[in-house]
Amino acid sequence: MKKLFYSAFGYMVIGVLSGLFYREFTKGKDFTGFTQLSVVHTHLLTLGFVVLLIVLVLEKLFTLSKSRLFKWFFWTYNAGLVLTAAIMVVHGMMQVNGTTDVSAAIPGIAGLGHILLSAGMVFLFLALRTRLFGPAVKHDAETSAALAG
Repeated sequence: MKKLFYSAFGYMVIGVLSGLFYREFTKGKDFTGFTQLSVVHTHLLTLGFVVLLIVLVLEKLFTLSKSRLFKWFFWTYNAGLVLTAAIMVVHGMMQVNGTTDVSAAIPGIAGLGHILLSAGMVFLFLALRTRLFGPAVKHDAETSAALAG
């Protein structure tokens, strides 16, 4: 549970700082067009901070970490998010610096990051399914009430 909390907090800090970097970097270069840097902070805040806070609540309710798939979710999802954000920063800095001819590696790496994010989400749902509907799952009274709605 601490891992989720500190990861969410870390993404919140990095997300806010990436917004500051975008503003200052583009202002310093007198750049006024669209750049990938403009969406890095929203990706980090939404996919990192908000999603991991939601997973933290799910962990508290259903002890997701007891599923063997939870570690797969956590590491795959975080690897995908870090890779996606990093390549967005690289691509955005290239755009601000005036590079128009971008190597095919940039979208390829971004695609790999998105694939890892998607795989992480699949692992999350599989872990959630095993904790909600698995044969050996026993819920306490509070969890049963939450499931009942």
